[in-house]
Amino acid sequence: MEGSIVQMGAYIGAGLACMGMGGAAMGVGNVAGNFLAGALRNPSAAAGQTATLFIGIAFAEALGIFSFLVALLLMFAV
Repeated sequence: MEGSIVQMGAYIGAGLACMGMGGAAMGVGNVAGNFLAGALRNPSAAAGQTATLFIGIAFAEALGIFSFLVALLLMFAV
């Protein structure tokens, strides 16, 4: 009985950690949307901001990868 409760807690924690992946998806959408809005307002400056776009996407996506790793650790390391 005790082992099943621990495993249930691990699965619930993994599900909660996966909410970080949804937050990362929203962050990537926010970064890309703001870049697109700025590029449409000033197309000549868009080429200079492309590197910043990719850095922002990488940072936002890294948080999703970290939450995925936490979920995997909770599911399989217990």
